[in-house]
Amino acid sequence: MTHYDLAVIGTGSGNTVVTHLFKDWGRIAIIEENLFGGTCLNVGCIPTKMFVYPADLARNARHGPALGVETSYDGARWPEIRDRIFGRIDPMARDGEAYRRRLPNIDVYDEHCTFVDDHTLDTGSRGRITADQIVIAAGSRVHVAEIPGLDEVEFHTSDTVMRLSDLPRRMTIVGGGYVAAEFAHVFSALGTEVTQLERGPRLLRHQDEDISRTFTELAARQWDVRLDTTATRVEKSGPATAVHLSDGSELETDVLLMATGRVPNADRLGLEHTSVEVRDGRVVVDNHQRTTVEGIWALGDVSSEYQLKHVANHEADVVRHNLLHPDDLVTSDHRFVPAAVFTSPQIAQVGLTSQAAREQGIEHRSVTHDYASIAYGWAMESPPGEQYVKLLATPDGHQLLGAHVIGPQASLLLQPLVQAISLGTPTAEMARNQYWIHPSMAEVVENALLKLVD
Repeated sequence: MTHYDLAVIGTGSGNTVVTHLFKDWGRIAIIEENLFGGTCLNVGCIPTKMFVYPADLARNARHGPALGVETSYDGARWPEIRDRIFGRIDPMARDGEAYRRRLPNIDVYDEHCTFVDDHTLDTGSRGRITADQIVIAAGSRVHVAEIPGLDEVEFHTSDTVMRLSDLPRRMTIVGGGYVAAEFAHVFSALGTEVTQLERGPRLLRHQDEDISRTFTELAARQWDVRLDTTATRVEKSGPATAVHLSDGSELETDVLLMATGRVPNADRLGLEHTSVEVRDGRVVVDNHQRTTVEGIWALGDVSSEYQLKHVANHEADVVRHNLLHPDDLVTSDHRFVPAAVFTSPQIAQVGLTSQAAREQGIEHRSVTHDYASIAYGWAMESPPGEQYVKLLATPDGHQLLGAHVIGPQASLLLQPLVQAISLGTPTAEMARNQYWIHPSMAEVVENALLKLVD
């Protein structure tokens, strides 16, 4: 039985734990059963955003005539778009694995592994191994809602839909979260007739309620949105798929995309054979990323409620430090985690939502400021009430509690607000103690802050 000083399960952010700082360690095992580089690189945030960019260009081209410019969208060469993206990503994944295999103190296992006991792993065809330190970074997988007939038809998930051979004429997307919102934008912008099914009354319900309502209205203008609607049954209909809906209607689609969330992979690791605690499907960790077993750590989607690459990277940094400096442990900081949805329009948020503030009994005040009221918004012909910054602050307006942006470059506009809320910068100091370039899009942030100050 081979023994290792360190074994890392998963090669997304888990792969970043092992750096040159481990060159003097003994043997290290890196275990990856599926896609080397993890979800983000192969089937997640990176390729999806590489599809979003051409989709943005396609949608913006339709906006030219409103500005007096004769632009139009004439179609997409889908195979070229797809191959440009994966022609870059696939070699990165292969090269990343090849690099690890060249390192003298690292063994790469392309196997599914399960725990036999606290420090023993069964790697399948390559037998059992033991390790003093184990990092569980096994990520998450797509969740597919149970729909009668689904096993009898072809359907796609975010793992497969980006590699379609051709741009479909019709697509039905089941789900109302960020994955569904991004793919609805991509495919509808490129010319696919998209129908989105959401079982609730609004899309992106985890966003601030005002943002969610605004986005739902705007999405319905761009693709077919069916709210309070579920798929009750699916079946083959010639080369297409028939989707029966809860309102009694039926539609036919060429591609059925299941975008109903992701679940942690904790249940696939045999953790029931260990003393590692699992709660609500996630590995339980403390603020040092330690599990309930000494020498076992966890990070990323397998243990975190935040299914975000930047959170997993932060946790990987914490685990790396703590492995190297066991007498000087650092903690993870999950106080102010930002996120963005790269849909149409783009959305970004950090901190409290209005509904969370109410539920938690947190007194606050909120303000909004439209892109349409700043000079750059005039340049874009930004529609009033559709693109804006919303800020939540303490009742006196001095400290930010939350920030939400819907509109072009929302993720960029949010970043200074992430900095302010993370560092505790008073709103007056942020608004007045620096220059804001005029006329730039950033003035929408400045003017929203000034509403809290004045």
